[in-house]
Amino acid sequence: MSFQGLDSGQLLLISGAGLVAVAGVAHTAAVGLDHPEIAVGFGALIAVGELARLTMPGNREVAPIGAAAALGYTLLLDLSQNQLDHTALQVVAVIAVGMIAGALPHLAVGRPPRLDAMARRLLTGALLAFAFRPLAGPLYRLTQGPEPTWWPALGVMVALITITLFVDVLIAALLRSEQVRTAFRVAIRDELNMAFPLGAAVAASGVLLALATHSMDLVALLVFAAPLLVTQVAFRKYAGIRATYLQTVRALSRVTEVGGYVEPGHSRRVSRLAVAVGRELGMSEPELLELEYAALMHDIGQLSLRDPIPGGATVLTDPEQARRIAELGAEVIKQTGVLDRVADVVRRQTDCIADEPPLSSRIIKAANGYDDLVGGSTDRDRAGAAMERLRLGSGTEYDPAVISSMARVVDRLALSHKL
Repeated sequence: MSFQGLDSGQLLLISGAGLVAVAGVAHTAAVGLDHPEIAVGFGALIAVGELARLTMPGNREVAPIGAAAALGYTLLLDLSQNQLDHTALQVVAVIAVGMIAGALPHLAVGRPPRLDAMARRLLTGALLAFAFRPLAGPLYRLTQGPEPTWWPALGVMVALITITLFVDVLIAALLRSEQVRTAFRVAIRDELNMAFPLGAAVAASGVLLALATHSMDLVALLVFAAPLLVTQVAFRKYAGIRATYLQTVRALSRVTEVGGYVEPGHSRRVSRLAVAVGRELGMSEPELLELEYAALMHDIGQLSLRDPIPGGATVLTDPEQARRIAELGAEVIKQTGVLDRVADVVRRQTDCIADEPPLSSRIIKAANGYDDLVGGSTDRDRAGAAMERLRLGSGTEYDPAVISSMARVVDRLALSHKL
């Protein structure tokens, strides 16, 4: 990730992580490592996790194994019932060095990590370390007292990890709301739905890893690394299948362009505009994904036409023909057996507002109408005339809220082209 492509929030996050990392490494170099063999073991597992990082849906870069190892090292109280006194700054140093070591092979082959994602992982780990390590001594003594108990230590671990997870969600939502131009409340909802479950699983693994070292020594690293690696492979396959699925839909959407039924790039432009409008209206990520699928394939019913519509502009054809195209396209999509909701969105894209079609159908209808009138042109006068024509149908043919949101999106796009 080049620094030119970073926004102010990302730069602030990376700068903060850099300062914390430098402070941790400098302090540890000055005072020395407490129990070096343990630090090296956990640092190596963090490096392996960074080496095996993956990108989840929504372009979220995660490193579950590395994150679990960082949590485990942060929460360590003892090893074979011998107290550990490593400081929060040493934890930061081990996490930072491990992450850098795991990123170097990717850099060597031209796959640089996302600096903002790495910085977020480091900062959330540092936050937990500075909150927990000062409490490690008193909690250890409770586990070794006349009536030893682990419940207070476990309660503190769970409470602090929960707070850290929510802080991580807030940071991720702040960054995402700026990057994809969505409302902060929507970004928080998406992060809770998409990223929080994986974070909770990683947190549970980190706690178990810390507790297991009480009796298993460093063997716990190997015991817990294996199932974490299997889980990460499963997540990688899921992400790969989802990416392939989207690529297949995009390729299918180009059939109408190759056949000369619509203008080149029409489906892609309608999809991008529809998703931007959906974000403006506060749609969640799963809804946006369905909207993208439907927008890409909204014109696939034109393949049934004997004579193509001039320019593929369904907005200029009669309503009955447009409705027939939508119904035929929906039938084609329904044959997949897994896109029934997408098929319904495509089928109802020609419905009037009085028929209460789904929001995705209303968005696609407006986005398709706009691109039919404007095409790939960046002429502001042409765009303004197209928006005016759509406004004339607002309230009957088009949803007024969708038209208002689209006007804001079109203005932003015009400004970006001007810049």
